[in-house]
Amino acid sequence: MSKLGDLGARLHRGEVGYDFIGNRKLWYGLSILITITAIVALAVRGLNMGIEFQGGAVFTTPKSDVSVSQAQEYAEEASGHDAIVQQLGNGSLRIQVGGLDTGQSDQVRTELAKDLNVPENKIAAELVGPSWGEQIANKAWTGLAVFMILVVIYLAIAFEWRMAVAALIALIHDITITVGIYSLVGFEVTVGTVIGLLTILGYSLYDTVVVFDSLKEQTKGITKQTRWTYSDMANRSINGTLVRSINTTVVALLPVAGLLFIGGGVLGAGMLNDISLSLFVGLAAGAYSSIFIATPLVADLKEREPAMKALRKRIAAKRAAAAAKGESPDADESVDGDAGFADEAETAVVGQRGRRGRAAEPRG
Repeated sequence: MSKLGDLGARLHRGEVGYDFIGNRKLWYGLSILITITAIVALAVRGLNMGIEFQGGAVFTTPKSDVSVSQAQEYAEEASGHDAIVQQLGNGSLRIQVGGLDTGQSDQVRTELAKDLNVPENKIAAELVGPSWGEQIANKAWTGLAVFMILVVIYLAIAFEWRMAVAALIALIHDITITVGIYSLVGFEVTVGTVIGLLTILGYSLYDTVVVFDSLKEQTKGITKQTRWTYSDMANRSINGTLVRSINTTVVALLPVAGLLFIGGGVLGAGMLNDISLSLFVGLAAGAYSSIFIATPLVADLKEREPAMKALRKRIAAKRAAAAAKGESPDADESVDGDAGFADEAETAVVGQRGRRGRAAEPRG
């Protein structure tokens, strides 16, 4: 078995692990810091909205020897607005200039024909009105709202409302970070960006549901035993699915990274950046939030229940009594009604249960 596979098996059995729940405040703080940075970036820098949203004109020229940078300079001088120039596969140029109306578009087209030394009738001009972009944006917001509502309803029915709330917070967290990155790097926001944002929600939710499903199965009948608290089982669920989540995320990120860094960066295919950046950032943020945000939030909410508070007190009392006698707190543990807990082997979670186990073991 490979080292990674062996590690995954040991994590699943609970032989090793990391105390995600015990260190949740660290990850909460990190997420809050990243979210604040994203919000500040949006407030200060804003988003570089594409022509589909702000309106303008798109000019497609015939094959020309003029460089992209020179064509951008010509377009900005002729229009007085920022221009985005892309070289197409056949050697022609695609020039986007925002904020132009019909009259200004015709004037810019004439100036470009002179500067590029091509016939004016060979330059195709397409005018995009801002109302069209507004309609697209409204439909995107509507789709996002409907998706969120359906997700909350489904998770509340399939699992419970606490998991639905945690998943919703994780999704908002992922979207905020992705949009903030767009603001920081200055990438253009286009229809492809919106598609990418809607796509990452599914990936983010997938990782979260995998952990929630494991947690739901492992916590059946949890109040009938005195070995594990809900937070302990949440830790085991995260560690048990950790390698699976990492493998899924890496496999999904590799082709997206190819689009972003090779297609968009090396080959200069700028249109690929629109969707690839949102997918890349969103996939990474989704994997992070499902492990470090969603499940710890569920544990926090669940531990507030009276039954879980009582369970924690019983376990704490039992462990204190066992430690006073120099015995293992889980010795002779039996569970009525749920074989899943009775069959659990003695395990140690790094940073939490491992320290308690070592303190309780009699010295030989």
